[in-house]
Amino acid sequence: MIKKIKSQSLKQKVKSRIPKDWMTEIRITYRIIIETIKGIVQTGLVNIAIVTTIAAILTIFGSIFRLTLAVNSFVNSMGSALEISAYLSPEADNNDTISRVKALEHVDKVTFIPKDISWAELKKEIDVPDISNPLPDTLHIKLDDTKNITVVMDKLKSINGINDTSYAKELVEKFEMINAVINTATLVFVFIVCILTIAIINNTIELVIQSRKEEIEIMRLMGVSNWYIKTPLVLQGAIYGFLGALVAIIPINFVQSNIIKMHEFFMIPIDSWAQFIVLFSVLTLGVAFGSIGSFLSIKKHLQV
Repeated sequence: MIKKIKSQSLKQKVKSRIPKDWMTEIRITYRIIIETIKGIVQTGLVNIAIVTTIAAILTIFGSIFRLTLAVNSFVNSMGSALEISAYLSPEADNNDTISRVKALEHVDKVTFIPKDISWAELKKEIDVPDISNPLPDTLHIKLDDTKNITVVMDKLKSINGINDTSYAKELVEKFEMINAVINTATLVFVFIVCILTIAIINNTIELVIQSRKEEIEIMRLMGVSNWYIKTPLVLQGAIYGFLGALVAIIPINFVQSNIIKMHEFFMIPIDSWAQFIVLFSVLTLGVAFGSIGSFLSIKKHLQV
C-alpha cells in the first residue's frame, strides 16, 4: 500500500514537470468534439424526439416558474397598495390621534381624510339622499410590510379616538394562498423535470454506448484514458439539454408576453429581471440534468 502511494506520488511529480504540448491538447479537444458529434449523428432521428420531449418538460417548468414570479409580484404590489382604514370618533382629538398612529412601529405613512371630502366623493359616485353627513373622519395607514398587519391593527384598537378599523385582509390572504400553492407546484415540478430529463438522457446514452461498444472496447485496449471515453458522452447529454432549453424559450417568451399584458391591465410594475431568471434557470437545468443523465448512464452501463 505504501509503495503504491509513493508510486502515484512519483508519477504526479514527473507529470507536473513534463512541459505541456498545446498542439496535443488542441488535437485531443478536437477529437472529443468529433466523438460527441459522431454520437449525436449515430442516434439519428431519435435526436428530434429527445430534444422535443426535453423542450416540452422545460416549457412547462419555465411557464410555472414565470407564473410564480408574476403572482409574487402581484401579492407584493397588492399588499403595498392596500391600506388600513381607521375611522375616528366625533369627539376625537384628530391631531393627537394622528401623532399616536404615526408613532406606531411598522407604520410607514398616515393620510388624514376629512369626512366632508369623503362625503363629497361619495355623492359623485352614487345618488345619495339629502341628509347630514354620516361619515367619520378617516385615517389611511400604509405599512412597511403586509406581514405586520395583525400587530398594527391590534395596536390601533387600543388608541383612544379610533372607533373601528378595516382592511382588505381576505383579498391579500387569497393571493398569498395562491402564491403558496404555485410555489409548491414549482418545487414539485423541478423534481419531476429532474427525474424525467435524467431518465430520457440515460436511455439515450445507453443506446449510444451499446452501438459503440466494440469501438469503446478497442479504445480501452489501446490504453485510451477513461475521461477521453466519458467526456463525449457527457457532452452529448449536455447538448441535448441545451437544445431542449433553446426550443423551450420560444413558448416561454409567449407566456411572458401574456404576463406583461396582465401587468399592464392591472397597472402593476413588471419585474425586469424575472424573465432573465426564468430563461437562465431553464438553460441551466437543461444542461445540468442532461450532463447528470449521461454521467449516470456511463456509470451504469460503461465500467470506465
